[in-house]
Amino acid sequence: MALDRSEGRDVHIYNAKDPTQTVLGGLHLTNGITNALFYSMIEIILVFQSTFSLQDENEVMVERDNHPLQPGKYYVNGSFLVTDESPLTRTISLHTGTRHETFRHAVRARDHRCVVTGKPVLLAYKNSWTGFEAAHIFPLAYQGYWNDQNFSRWITTTPTAGEPINSDNYKIVCFELDADNFAGTYIDQQLLNHPDRPIDQLLGWHFRQAVLINMKGAGEPIFEHDFPPGSDMLDDIRSGPKAVERMEFELHSRLTALL
Repeated sequence: MALDRSEGRDVHIYNAKDPTQTVLGGLHLTNGITNALFYSMIEIILVFQSTFSLQDENEVMVERDNHPLQPGKYYVNGSFLVTDESPLTRTISLHTGTRHETFRHAVRARDHRCVVTGKPVLLAYKNSWTGFEAAHIFPLAYQGYWNDQNFSRWITTTPTAGEPINSDNYKIVCFELDADNFAGTYIDQQLLNHPDRPIDQLLGWHFRQAVLINMKGAGEPIFEHDFPPGSDMLDDIRSGPKAVERMEFELHSRLTALL
């Protein structure tokens, strides 16, 4: 059963002019989320026709500054529509195949650590990577979408700086509570200095996807991905939300890994 992403939110977003108080979105407040970053997030889930402002539940104007965002209800003043942009459906899936193997070896050779937490892989010399996974910023299953959007134009030998990832410049943003306390820290500078690092445009795209998935409306469903031996994965997909999109993602992920 898919989990409700909105459960436990402590920040809620409303239209200041809506008497019905319909929730536009929200988030789980974590370390490092500032007022300015919150403004940037709202600009992703809402499309504005002019300038806008935010006020809290006490009708106090919220400045677009670096003060930490506080839990509570926030009201949007301005002319806007909720974006019709939908994030790509994806799950946590570990696959095998030539493309995944090549990618995994390249990431391990480049990083030798977790670039989010900075934790080193102490047993890398033994080729032991337990607890560390190489992750795609852009899932292979959406090769067609990649081509349609001409994202390959961003891929160069030397990474180029593009639009900011978020208003806090390479800050790690968590949309759920994290036990390791890396929310509000920053991406490893060693990675950012590497000639083969991910380009800013893709990191910015990934941040935008994360905001849409976690903050727009009630958020996207959280899919089950732990299937013990003997469990019926197909039945779980068919009986769950976004069954068609999820099935396509799982099938395309496995096929593209073999190409």
